[in-house]
This record gives sequence, structure tokens and C-alpha cells, in this order.
Amino acid sequence: MRQSADGWGSGLLGVVIFSGSLPATRVAVGGFSPLFLTSARAVIAAFLGAALLWGLRQARPARSDLASLAIVAFGVVLGFPLLTALALQHVTSAHSIVFIGLLPLATALFGVLRGGERPRAAFWLFSLLGSGAVAGFALVQGGQGSLTGDLLMLAAILLCGLGYAEGAALSRRLGGWQVISWALVLALPAMLVLALATRPAGVAEVGAPAWLGLAYVSVFSMLIGFVFWYRGLARGGIAGVGQLQLLQPFLGLALAGLLLGEPVAPSMIAVTGLVVLCVAGAKRFA
Repeated sequence: MRQSADGWGSGLLGVVIFSGSLPATRVAVGGFSPLFLTSARAVIAAFLGAALLWGLRQARPARSDLASLAIVAFGVVLGFPLLTALALQHVTSAHSIVFIGLLPLATALFGVLRGGERPRAAFWLFSLLGSGAVAGFALVQGGQGSLTGDLLMLAAILLCGLGYAEGAALSRRLGGWQVISWALVLALPAMLVLALATRPAGVAEVGAPAWLGLAYVSVFSMLIGFVFWYRGLARGGIAGVGQLQLLQPFLGLALAGLLLGEPVAPSMIAVTGLVVLCVAGAKRFA
């Protein structure tokens, strides 16, 4: 019971950190292209992760773990950030929340396939209800979509759910911060090439807010958030703790309202309450 509570607490802290990615990204893309932002944050986080691995004298992962680390790197370091950045060139951010609402369900499915978990039937009911609430809220907001953007978002969600479940299963052996650090190091060569190819021409012209946004998504969204998130999934259960992601869109919108002055609709508060009930139900039956 104590391990489960610790897992849910760590998972919630990870989601809170990830929620800051939305307003930070909105600020950062004011000075950087989506491709550069995607690759640069991975490069910065990879150097920080490598420093932690070297400073704390961590042993190299076993050869049998390399395939799992490659899946994590492909899913959450490269795939999800890049595909969502490309998708947002075709769909609105409001429309993208429709697919973000499917991420907890995808994580739970891969938790069954890759983590060997077996949630009860009632869990799936609460998971579907929560995902439907998030998707319905996004659709009511009137976000515009397109076939290309929708396919890119769907691919991003599937890769991210796989990366979350694979990383959580691996964290039970290696530890949460070690998994994301090794995955970042594994992806470093490709992300470094992409960052150099897409770097802005006039770095001096980039404003301080954009640099602060890049710093947040690099240090917190790409590294620190995953430390708590993988710990939470590993200790509390991939399927159950993964449902906390249902809160991420609303926490992100709330932070955008607080930090960027964007309006917060009363309907958002009502749907958030419903989502909290769904998460509580999923926790009970996971």
C-alpha cells in the first residue's frame, strides 16, 4: 500500500511538471522553430543526464536492456515531441487535446502488453469515461483538425504510450532517472544533428522568454519530470498511475491562464472535476 501511494504521489508530481510544458512551449516557439525546440531540449537534457550517470558512477545497462532503451528513446525523446510539433502545423492546439486524452488509455494498453498488468474491467470503464471527457471538452472548444494532423497525433500518442510503458517496466530494474538518462544519451547523436541543422540564424535576436521556455522543457519536461513519472509508473502501476495524464491538459490550461493570462472557461473546471472522479475510480480498480 505504501509503495502504491508513493507511486501515485510521484506520478502526480511528474504530471504537474509535464503540465508546465504547454505554456513553456508556447513561449519558446516565439523564438525557435518546432524542430529546433524538439531537438535542442533533448540535447540539453542528454548532456545533463550523461553528467548524472558519470557523476554518480552508474554502470552501463546490460546488452539485453538496449532494445528497451531504444524504444523509450524513439517513443518519448524523438517520436512524441517531433510528431506533435509536425501535427500542430496542421491542427490547432485545442484539437490536439482530443488525442492527448487518449494517452492514458494507450499507456494502459501497453502496460498490459509490455508490463504484464491486468487491470479489472471497471478500470477500463473509468479510463474510457475519462478519455471521453477530455476529448469531448476539446471538441467543444472548436479546434480544427485535418487528416494529416490527426494521423500524426495518433502516431505520437501510440509511440508515447509505448515509451511510457516500456520505460516504466525497465525502471523496475534500472531506476527511473537512469532509464530516461540512458535513453537521452542513446538519442543524442540523432538529436544533435537535427539541432545543428535547424538552429536559428540569429541567436542574438531570440528574446529571454524563449530561452526560459527552452530551459524549462529541457530540464523539467525532458528530464526531471520523467524521473518522477517513471518512478510513479513503476511503483504504482503503469495502467493506474497512467490515468493521471487525464489531468495534464487542464493543469496546462490553468498554468497558461495563470502565467500567460489566457482565459479559463467555467466548463474546464466542471470537466476537470469529472476527470478527477474518473482517475479516482481507475485508481481503485487498477
